[in-house]
Amino acid sequence: MRKTSIKDIALKANVSIATVSYVLNGTRNVRPETHRRVTEAIEELNYKPNDIAKSLKRNRTNTIGVIAEDITVFNAPEIIDGINDYGDRHDLQILLVNLRLDKRIGRNFGDTEVYRKYAENAVSELLRKQVDGIIYIGVHTRDLTGLIDVEGKPIVYTYGYTQDNLSIQFNDEQASYEAMAYLVSKGHRRIAIISGLMDSIPSRHRLKGYYRAVTEFELPFDPMLIKMGDWERESGYRLTGELLELPEPPTAILSMNDVMVVGVLQMAGERGVSIPGELSVIGFDNREFSDYLQPSITTMGLPLHEMGFQAMESLYQMIKGDPVQQLKMPECQLIERGSVKDLHSDVKHS
Repeated sequence: MRKTSIKDIALKANVSIATVSYVLNGTRNVRPETHRRVTEAIEELNYKPNDIAKSLKRNRTNTIGVIAEDITVFNAPEIIDGINDYGDRHDLQILLVNLRLDKRIGRNFGDTEVYRKYAENAVSELLRKQVDGIIYIGVHTRDLTGLIDVEGKPIVYTYGYTQDNLSIQFNDEQASYEAMAYLVSKGHRRIAIISGLMDSIPSRHRLKGYYRAVTEFELPFDPMLIKMGDWERESGYRLTGELLELPEPPTAILSMNDVMVVGVLQMAGERGVSIPGELSVIGFDNREFSDYLQPSITTMGLPLHEMGFQAMESLYQMIKGDPVQQLKMPECQLIERGSVKDLHSDVKHS
């Protein structure tokens, strides 16, 4: 004998399948008359009580809310793609809300009161739509504690974190260390670094990686080789000028993002310094344009897709009530192109 389905109940009660689901799961208010028709159809068709109990217990919509602070910022699309990748494999639907913070407030992310209302409105919208959990994607890695209240729903952060919730990040310190190790393997010892803003967590971690490499590889430590930039092209341009004016300029520059590398190339071009002939440079982020510059830029690629995938995997475990497995932190990958010279080749040919 065929098992009674929700579709059978919907036909019997002359309502939609969604309405039957709302009655079974208690996820939305249904008019009393409609509710009565549905419950009578359930009884008449002998829809098994354990099936109803299962639906009530599950109380899930298989819908995940994703809040992106700004989908036009380079990191968001690949993270969202990773979220969708996991969702497709597990029949999970995605509801995406774009806060458009980069357009609305510029770079004033430190003052959470400026954009709290946008984040709170996004959460309210997603909770009204009965999402099972939320993933929050930051514009850049920073502490977001206290920004939003998800009313007990599970939440995972990526490219941002809170003191109270799980976050998925990559290892900035290790990535910076590996970039330095690569330069050392090419014979470079006098290596400069152009950082991002010092109130930035990635900047601090990447500087730690730089210092660790300087110590472990016994490189000459010169404070004049450490320059504080602001992630923008102009700072890369200006600070490269300062580095080239040193009595002993560096043979290589590690730039904490690819945007500042554009400034490095511009200043080197103006000074007649060839890259990589006289100055090598390595960037961060693997921005699309880095492959089109002359020369193409060796850079550290970020594991953005994997971060999104892991965020979704962890959130789904939380939704199901399973223990959240300790996942290995996603690792950056060196993208080797044309902006680093192997100084060992000079020794071989001399």
